[in-house]
Amino acid sequence: MKSLYTVCMDRALIIFQALAEPTRLRILRLLREMELSVGELAQVLGQSQPRVSRHVKVLAEAELVERRKEGSWVFLALGDENDLEPIFAALDHWRRYHEEDDDEMGRADRQRLQAVRNVRMGEAEDWFEVHAAEWDAIRSLHVSEESVESAIVKLVGDGPLGRVVDIGTGTGRMLELLAPQCESAIGFDRSPSMLRLARVKLEENRTADGEEIKLRQGNFYALPLAAGSADLTILHQALRYAQHPAAVIAESARILSPGGRLLVVDFALHDREELRTRDAHMYLGFSDDRMKQWFEAAGLEADPPVSLDGELTVKLWMGRLPLDQQSRVT
Repeated sequence: MKSLYTVCMDRALIIFQALAEPTRLRILRLLREMELSVGELAQVLGQSQPRVSRHVKVLAEAELVERRKEGSWVFLALGDENDLEPIFAALDHWRRYHEEDDDEMGRADRQRLQAVRNVRMGEAEDWFEVHAAEWDAIRSLHVSEESVESAIVKLVGDGPLGRVVDIGTGTGRMLELLAPQCESAIGFDRSPSMLRLARVKLEENRTADGEEIKLRQGNFYALPLAAGSADLTILHQALRYAQHPAAVIAESARILSPGGRLLVVDFALHDREELRTRDAHMYLGFSDDRMKQWFEAAGLEADPPVSLDGELTVKLWMGRLPLDQQSRVT
């Protein structure tokens, strides 16, 4: 049996060998920013897809990168945080001492990465602007909205909900449903068309304290709210449109007060590729394990998920911020 020292040395050697190539360091730096498909990564790196795939294979074998197949796309994400944390700490340390010499290649990578972001956001926003008026109908194609809403009400409970924030509110249906239990309620969405429809729908609705429901245009990666300002945050059929779901969950957890809850409602993993091309879904559903990892990384304790079976399975994932701590993201 190998000693602990030998095991650690073997692991270090695997990692250092995997990192001993500039392109592979660039890949880790890019995936630190957001998950990318192999094709998008090739575009940012300015290299052929087969060449990029070979580098990805080395990183995956070293367990520094994870590959996830969704339909005909392969998405890439960072691997074990315990291995990557010291790698990024070293890179950040060296960069601080050479900031004035920031490499031209790094700047070019960031510019091309922003171009990928812009394309993704443009495609999603175009789709939302076209389909805003039929949004509620689209969301109920696979499991009846009545069943989903009944499960949501049961999960959050029938008592006071405090301060509720609906992230990616769409036409405001969650706020309409839960307003009678809320102390205050605010919804954020990127799409002006969605917000216009939500304002019409919610014009007569008030919270339990008689407050008007607020609607704001906002980015779910950077909400204009202070830490600890929400008791319940909701991502209702919105996470699938995110380029970087882990960052959205971390931001949703950041604004929770101790004891607060995050509710994510979305599809379980599926292979309906047409939803990506036709309906602008970035992700073809999510697994329980991945959602639990994201919750835990944000400092949340995950409850057992609730499943609603249909043509596509809808899942309800609830995460709770322990009473004795604040979100890890500040």
